[in-house]
Amino acid sequence: MSDGANRHAVIGVTENFWQHSTQNGFDLTHPSSPSASRVAHSLNITATTTPIAVDPAKTALVIIDMQNFFLSESFGRTRGAGHAACDALLTHAIPAARKAGVQIIWLNWGLTENDVSTMPPAVKRAFGFEAHADSNDSLIAGEEYFKEHPSGIGVDKFGDKRHKGGHKMLENGKDGRIYKGLGSQCGNVTLPSGKTVDAGCLLMRDTWNASLYPPLDEAYQQGLKSKRPDVWIHKNRMSGMWGAATDCQKYLDREGIRTLLFTGVNTDQCVSGTLTDSFSKGYDCILLSDGCGTTSPQYATECIEYNAARTWGFVASCENFAAGVHEMLNES
Repeated sequence: MSDGANRHAVIGVTENFWQHSTQNGFDLTHPSSPSASRVAHSLNITATTTPIAVDPAKTALVIIDMQNFFLSESFGRTRGAGHAACDALLTHAIPAARKAGVQIIWLNWGLTENDVSTMPPAVKRAFGFEAHADSNDSLIAGEEYFKEHPSGIGVDKFGDKRHKGGHKMLENGKDGRIYKGLGSQCGNVTLPSGKTVDAGCLLMRDTWNASLYPPLDEAYQQGLKSKRPDVWIHKNRMSGMWGAATDCQKYLDREGIRTLLFTGVNTDQCVSGTLTDSFSKGYDCILLSDGCGTTSPQYATECIEYNAARTWGFVASCENFAAGVHEMLNES
């Protein structure tokens, strides 16, 4: 049985450790040594399983893939979990990060021609691929072939699901006109204003479809003028932290950022992929659950949140984060 005493532990190694007390929870502020004084203005966040404390100067709010392709009504995206996450970010997380001096990182798909030409088939499949019926009515695929046969049909990630009707909807509910593979032409789209624009090639850099969803793009533009300017980092996989060293990891290490607050879409794909790779590389991982969204079934979100809270790190909300910032500023 517990004797009621407050117990303290150091978890990790000298270069990367946490401290824990039964009274105060986890300290993720990363002082120079376990005996060093606590960070003067640490940020306390109430997570779902325990209180945690972070150092704002070593923390980043990572917003993943909140791009037109995933959120814009011009692509037929109806309001859903991703838009609710957008609201939570704009109302709570982004203003709080700015007040606390937490770095904001916009981590987005942004492919180059080389990325597309060297992309593994498993990653390409996730965004559909294009196929064309030959004289024997069998399906063949290949970039050079489709340059000469632009009328190929989209095929979804579950196999050969032929289009039916003018809308070319795939059996998984995705529009075959745009799910024809990374780097494929998305065609023209009509904006809510009635203006028609070229959406560009799927998730390629500097295209309309890969641009931030307008309400968040406005926040990003404002953030460029903040005391600690927002940063935009391209990624070329679902995870922005895969492999030996991505641009995101290089930035984090250069800036001394150790603690990551994860938000964005989709919770169970790009967000969780980046989070789990970050976990394996030794970063502190905190999922702000209401700042994330997905179109997958609810159990997919529940699985990620369960593991994020009990294995990979911690789960809190954008409002919890904002409340911690408010408390920190009022105490200073």
